[in-house]
Amino acid sequence: MNAPVTDSAVSAATSVPTASLAQRLDAEPWYRPQGDELAQFSAAAAAGLPVMLKGPTGCGKSRLVEHMAWRLGRPLVTVACNEDMTAADLVGRFLLDATGTRWQDGPLAQAARLGAVCYLDEVVEARADTTVVIHALTDHRRSLPMDKKGELLQAHPDFLLVISFNPGYQNLSKELKPSTRQRFVALDLDYPDAATEAAIVSGETGLDADRAARLVQIAQASRRLRGQGLREGMSTRLLVYAARLLLQGLPWASACRTALVQPVSDDATLQQALLDTVMALGEPASAS
Repeated sequence: MNAPVTDSAVSAATSVPTASLAQRLDAEPWYRPQGDELAQFSAAAAAGLPVMLKGPTGCGKSRLVEHMAWRLGRPLVTVACNEDMTAADLVGRFLLDATGTRWQDGPLAQAARLGAVCYLDEVVEARADTTVVIHALTDHRRSLPMDKKGELLQAHPDFLLVISFNPGYQNLSKELKPSTRQRFVALDLDYPDAATEAAIVSGETGLDADRAARLVQIAQASRRLRGQGLREGMSTRLLVYAARLLLQGLPWASACRTALVQPVSDDATLQQALLDTVMALGEPASAS
C-alpha cells in the first residue's frame, strides 16, 4: 500500500523547510494506450523494478509516466536531464544560509524518501559520471549513497525510478552504458497507428475526427522523409499543438505551417514540400 505523503513528512525527510518537488496528480492525465504498456508498467511497479522508456520525440513517454503515477497513486518528481547536471543536482548538497549550513535533498533523494515516481527525462543527456549514482537504487540494494552527508538512504517501498530517451538521438558520446541499461526493464514506444493517433489528437483537444485524421496523414508523410532531409518526422505532440491552433480559429494552412512544418525543418525546400502535402490534403469544407 502507498504510504501517505504530507508536507510535514517532506520537511522532516529533507531537513529543509522548502516545498516538495513531488507533484501530486489529482486529475487523471489523458492517455490512450497503444498496446499493453499499462499492464507492463504496472507489473514492473508492483515488482519494484525500474523502468526504461524508449521512443521518438513526442510519442507519449512523459504522458505515460504522468498517467501511471496517477494510476499508482504516487507523487511524481520529474527531472529534465542535461549535460551540465551533476550528481549533486540529483542527490543533494549542503547550502549556506543565515542560520548556518543545512542539507538540501536533490530530486532523486527526495523521491526515494517519499516513495514517489522519479522520472529522469532524456537521461542520455546527462554525463555518465552523473547517472552512475542511480545504480544502487536499481538493484536489490534499493539505496542511495549520500557520501557528502554520510548517509545511506534506503528507498521507500513505493519508490519507482523511470528513465526515458530517444534512441534515434544516441551516439557514442551520448549512450547509456550496458551496466546502466541492464538495470531496467524496457518499454519500446513509437508513434501509434493512424486510427489510434487520430483518436489521441481528438481525445486530447476535442478536434473533430476528420481534421484529426488529416493531421495524422501529414505527420505520416513527414515520417517517411526521415533520413532524407528530416532527422525526425512530426510528433504526436506537434499534432496536438496544430489541433489547438485550429480550435483557436487559425486557418488550416497557417496552423499547420506554425505547428507542424516550421518546427521540424529550417530548409526552405523541405518546408515547401511539407506545405504542399498540407495543402494537398486540405481542410474539410465543413470545417472552413
